[in-house]
Amino acid sequence: MHNETFRGLKVAVTGGTSGLGLALVEQLHAAGAKVAFVARDAQRVRAVAASLPGTHGIAGDVADKLATHPIALQVAGVLGGVDVLVNNASSLGPVPLAPLADTECEDFEAALATNVLGPFRLTKALLGALASSARQGRPAVVVNITSDAAVNAYAGWGAYSASKAALAHMTRVWDEELREHGVRLIAHDPGDMDTPLHALALPDADRASLKQPAVSANELLARIAGVIAEEAVPA
Repeated sequence: MHNETFRGLKVAVTGGTSGLGLALVEQLHAAGAKVAFVARDAQRVRAVAASLPGTHGIAGDVADKLATHPIALQVAGVLGGVDVLVNNASSLGPVPLAPLADTECEDFEAALATNVLGPFRLTKALLGALASSARQGRPAVVVNITSDAAVNAYAGWGAYSASKAALAHMTRVWDEELREHGVRLIAHDPGDMDTPLHALALPDADRASLKQPAVSANELLARIAGVIAEEAVPA
């Protein structure tokens, strides 16, 4: 459906070996994009890369400050630049979910490290590549995956909610600052999906009521395609 928009685009996806991230990697690969994906489990990274020939798997943890530049260098290196970055990797914080008063400081910090600082650092490290794409007249889009928990107050979801709210607002500020340079940032809530992360948070949830990651991935790619088309129209 989005083949022509994404054919030949250089796209990086974090959290790319399961859930929404994996669905995005699969659909982007099918659409002819050049895809690099990042995830923590090296074995799973290798398996996904092997199943999708031509994609580039990078083992790394976006929550680790020291891993940021090695990841960014590998992403830009294997793709030859970056047109689209999807910051999808997420942490729930405490598992099982806990009220804020019972949340360990370390669990709160872990949610912030993965969901806010990780996207901040990686976007910052790849801004040069994105700005270069914009100067060449190519798309330059960063997508940060948020959640309705960033807006609504759900008991037990405090660490996750606070981190996603910070991510959403950081995205809006960055879009305001970078739009004049041709780089766009969007926050996207993919909805409640049938993913390992959701099962970890709510093991008793009715899976039949949840969206399939492939559906959410298709919706997100349509949104990105819309932003790219909008930017391509002369002001």
